[in-house]
Formats: sequence, C-alpha cells, structure tokens
Amino acid sequence: MKLSQRIDHLDQRIAHWMNRFGRILLRYSLAVVFIWFGILKPLGESPAQQLVEDTVVWFDPDWFVPLLGWWEVLIGVCLLWRPLIRVALLLLFLQMPGTALPLVMLPDVCFKESPFALTMEGQYIIKNLTLISAALVIGGTVRRKGNEEELV
Repeated sequence: MKLSQRIDHLDQRIAHWMNRFGRILLRYSLAVVFIWFGILKPLGESPAQQLVEDTVVWFDPDWFVPLLGWWEVLIGVCLLWRPLIRVALLLLFLQMPGTALPLVMLPDVCFKESPFALTMEGQYIIKNLTLISAALVIGGTVRRKGNEEELV
C-alpha cells in the first residue's frame, strides 16, 4: 500500500471516529460547562457574578444570581439525559439572550478602546456563540434513535 493510501485510510478512520463520537462528547462537555459555571453562582464563587449584578439591575442579586445558576445547572443536567435534551435546549435558548445584555448595557466593561477589542468580560460573553452553535448541533440529534448517537 502506498504512503498516500495509508494516510488516506488513516484519515478516513479518524473522520469516522470523530463522526461517531463527536456529538455525544459535545453534549456531555456542554453539560459539564453549564453545570460547572452554574453551580458557582449559588456558591458565590462565579467570576461572572459582578457582571450579572451590574447588568440585571432590575432584580435583587441575592435571589437572581443563585436562580440563574440553578437554571444553568438544570440545563446541564437535562443535557446528560437524552429524553430531556429538548428541555435543555429550550432553557438554554431562553437564557442566551440575557447573556448578551452586558454588550449593550455595559459596553465600557465589555470592550476596550474600540468595539472590536474585547475585555475578559467581553470574551466571556462572546464565547457563548460557541455554546449556541454546540446547542444547535445537539439539537440536530433529537430526532435520532438513541443508539444512533450513544457511545457503543
């Protein structure tokens, strides 16, 4: 077998592995992110706590920040159990617009001198585009039979 054929065969095997396991690992990793980031809020350990408090000034942060955290934990837990993926995605897509509020309400916190230079807070918010994209990929699996996605 020629070297180019071996490389092509290896490439096919790697792509097959990624196709087989990628979506389930994406779902589990998204669940971990939501559970981890979420649980920090009721524990008072979230690096985003002040940002949330400064953005959502119309709610008392003493109850709103923990509620938001438990909401995120619920998203993550629902992602772990296949029958609840739709619930997780509904909760996620209801929550995501609120995560972009600081970009509008606190531009001085989210951007440096220009609207393209992000602060750490701005980067924290913009990364949510990746979470939204991951949720879309996961949403594309909800009509599959369980064994088409689960690890074998």
